[in-house]
Amino acid sequence: MAEPRKVIQHKFTTEERKNFAEKANPHSSVKKMIGVISGKGGVGKSMVSAMLASQLQKQGLHTGVLDADITGPSIPKAFGIHEHATGTQAGVDPVKSKGGVDVMSINLMLQNESDPVIWRGPIIAGTVKQFWSEVVWKDIDVLLVDMPPGTGDVALTVFQSLPIDGVIIVTSPQDLVSMIVEKAVNMTQMMNIPILGVVENMSYLVCPHCGEKINVFGDSHIDQIAKDNDTKVLAKVPMDPAIAQAMDKGEVESIDAGFLQGAVDAIKAL
Repeated sequence: MAEPRKVIQHKFTTEERKNFAEKANPHSSVKKMIGVISGKGGVGKSMVSAMLASQLQKQGLHTGVLDADITGPSIPKAFGIHEHATGTQAGVDPVKSKGGVDVMSINLMLQNESDPVIWRGPIIAGTVKQFWSEVVWKDIDVLLVDMPPGTGDVALTVFQSLPIDGVIIVTSPQDLVSMIVEKAVNMTQMMNIPILGVVENMSYLVCPHCGEKINVFGDSHIDQIAKDNDTKVLAKVPMDPAIAQAMDKGEVESIDAGFLQGAVDAIKAL
């Protein structure tokens, strides 16, 4: 049997990232852009993105969310946004949530929000770039980019084409998480982008009767995993039916997400 070929990975320099960079809409003003990523699906990355955006907005930072998960957009539903995006000669205007968060998602462009997006990778990647170059992100302090899971086309496009200032990795407590975090860390390091830290979602369940914290997935090893990857744990998000219900109802801004304060502080420190 022939030996498998070794995969050669290229590490991007700062200059190379500048060469690939997509120009922002000339009417936009964005101070910091943060990518919210995960190495796999199903860890609640979009939920964390929506709650984090809401917390940043509540603490005085004008926040936007660029929903880069083109085939699985869920940000508009979390904020209860169902209208279509509109625009002017200057470009496309994001839709503002009740709490003032600016949102752009493919769901705001479709005739019916339940229509599937059946596109190939290059078209999806091009759409993400258009959400940066053609949308007017006006007076934004923090723009969160909710990315699709994994390390494929869209993640590469975002890291190459958008001026990402740092990333937050969302994960869960299962044993598989060690490898998943390491993949996400390695990708961001290869793209020469700072890692702000890790958010562990579904970290624990609080017993409604006695208040004890229950580790539903067993003991978490996220602190050691973060240490091994030279990063830190920013927050541990509980499993709470109230959070899921608020997301389903489009009321993410009603959640008191104080457990994300570490992530908020890491962004503010930029």
